Amino acid sequence: MSTRPNVSCEPEALALDAADPGHRDLFHLPPADGGRYQEAAYFAGNSLGLQPKATRAELLEDLDDWQRLGVEGHLEAGRPWLPYHELLTEPAARLVGARPAETVAMNSLTVNLHLLMVSFYRPHGERVRLVIEDSAFPSDSYAVRSQVRLHGLDPDTDVVRLRPRAGEATLRTEDILDHLAREGQRVALVLLAGVNYLTGELLDIPAITAAGHAAGALVGWDLAHAVGNIPLQLHDWGVDFAAWCSYKYLNAGPGAVAGAFVHERHLADRELPRLEGWWSTEPGTRFRMEPVCRPPATADAWQVSNPPILAMGPVRTSLELFDKVGMAELRARSLRLTGYLETLLDDVCAARPLTVITPREPERRGCQLSVRLTGASAAELARRLRHGYGVIADAREPDVIRLAPVPLYSTFHDCWRAADALADAVAVTA
Repeated sequence: MSTRPNVSCEPEALALDAADPGHRDLFHLPPADGGRYQEAAYFAGNSLGLQPKATRAELLEDLDDWQRLGVEGHLEAGRPWLPYHELLTEPAARLVGARPAETVAMNSLTVNLHLLMVSFYRPHGERVRLVIEDSAFPSDSYAVRSQVRLHGLDPDTDVVRLRPRAGEATLRTEDILDHLAREGQRVALVLLAGVNYLTGELLDIPAITAAGHAAGALVGWDLAHAVGNIPLQLHDWGVDFAAWCSYKYLNAGPGAVAGAFVHERHLADRELPRLEGWWSTEPGTRFRMEPVCRPPATADAWQVSNPPILAMGPVRTSLELFDKVGMAELRARSLRLTGYLETLLDDVCAARPLTVITPREPERRGCQLSVRLTGASAAELARRLRHGYGVIADAREPDVIRLAPVPLYSTFHDCWRAADALADAVAVTA
């Protein structure tokens, strides 16, 4: 077996790109810092997506309206600011498989999770536990522990962290379902990541949601690494709530405005507790300045503050791009790119202290492949890949390199470059 992707494979990768070009021309690529190519091979879109070329001009239009109109821009801008967030509602709903009334663009991911848990984590009696995965992103862990403490409970016992089996890197769906069948009477809320940030594992969202409901629990999802990565059908799957960010696969810029989903069966429930602010009330009565909120029977009721227009513009631009291309096409291309990268990594890892920990089954992953190192620093390897080869990957200390061939802008040649660089940067074992 080869220990490095043969140089003769490079023309093959270029030929694949000629037949399957994607939409790279719509994005700005960082320059390569090292190596023999002008553009970087960018595999960190699971951390921060690249800038669409359309973003700058459309953002400047909003800035020009502010310069030209001042406060009157709320009603007279080319895209009036007062209802601006509504421009994002329908395309976001299409992207996540929801109805417009169930969808809202607002805040940031963890803020939205907190606002939603105020409504949907309601421990009572013996049903007090909040279930997450052990490898949840730290912000999710912090958020759920603080929510449990707010109810006077003990996060060390009432936050349940599901772990993979011994010697395995990812959770098995059957183990999650088994836990809910055995312990479900004690579970108030299940809150898992649709795609795990560390391993790239895609969980079976509809099956786990159904199992949580069968156990009497509510089920929410953190879709930070799922939205724009895999097709979603949140309404049909019966998910109670979900939240996502927009700066990873949605390419809306660092710290971009996030999104949230609340299933329509909850929208008219006036007994549901909720934190409220000016934008939580009916738009038609907002400027009456009344002291009592009149929340609409939509996900807009979970808004608190007026939306940041200059931060919403890039989200709108990005969602227009997803509408144009379509998730079905992107998922199909994702499978081709990720499968190709996997075949290259199989050769590289066979002779080196490297292991791909992402599930091999295409239906159990998005476009990310995570590689675990033995006896080396992931951060140091990522630095070498960037500065020596022009390959930008994402490190998660101590020992995981994440490679995400994003179907909108990554290429087969990028995949070849990443595998070739990894092979050259990591010593062959005896």
